[in-house]
Amino acid sequence: MRDLRITLVQTDLVWEDVSANLKHLTEILDTAKPETDLIVLPEMFGSGFSMLASKTAQTMDGEAVNWMQKTALKFNCSIVGSLNIREDEKYYNRLLLVSEEGIQAQYDKRHLFTMAGEQEVYSKGKKTLVCPVAGWKIHFQVCYDLRFPVWARNTDGYDLLINIANWPSRRVYAWNQLLIARAIENQSYVAGVNRVGKDGLEIPYPGNSCVIDPMGELVWRGDEQEVVSTQTLSRALLDETRERLPFLRDRDNFEWR
Repeated sequence: MRDLRITLVQTDLVWEDVSANLKHLTEILDTAKPETDLIVLPEMFGSGFSMLASKTAQTMDGEAVNWMQKTALKFNCSIVGSLNIREDEKYYNRLLLVSEEGIQAQYDKRHLFTMAGEQEVYSKGKKTLVCPVAGWKIHFQVCYDLRFPVWARNTDGYDLLINIANWPSRRVYAWNQLLIARAIENQSYVAGVNRVGKDGLEIPYPGNSCVIDPMGELVWRGDEQEVVSTQTLSRALLDETRERLPFLRDRDNFEWR
């Protein structure tokens, strides 16, 4: 199995304006021209973390999802990000993994951020998502999921955990520490992609998108500016770490309820 190239897109988001965000993302990706296996976008990349779901809702065959497939085709890769999706008269903060062939997998955010009233607007998910990309098993999460280690528990032998977020500046310390903890306890690579700028409620976001190796060491971290960064994850390092220090075989067996 080969190394994996992932492209982290740390961007500002235009509040509740899907078309404007798609235009901006197109421009910055065209400038970066990434050679990659997977492009990773922030949480709710079409609208920002808005609770006005009716204004920004997309459908599974709508503008934003079609843009994801076109982008996958353009760069010959897969792309992942979350959108406000309307389905069966409900709204979901839905992560979508899209390739050149279309939607490959989806995950509805499980842990809705109650302090912002997310649970009053969006319906919660019920299942985790671990999905292959370019031969790597990837566990996908959305923002607040990061605080709940059982939801990230590596019972599937995944190689990489990806968390996409709108994580505010006032809690950036927790963001940085929790990503490291998830890497160490699951002996996997971890990538976190967060937005920058301010949203329509004047809440600032710090970026601090990052890649962390299976021992918890920082591979790359962004600052508070927009950036598109492609990082290569070493298959040899992951396999060697797990062979030399097989911590996962000693984990306890239990299931969440």
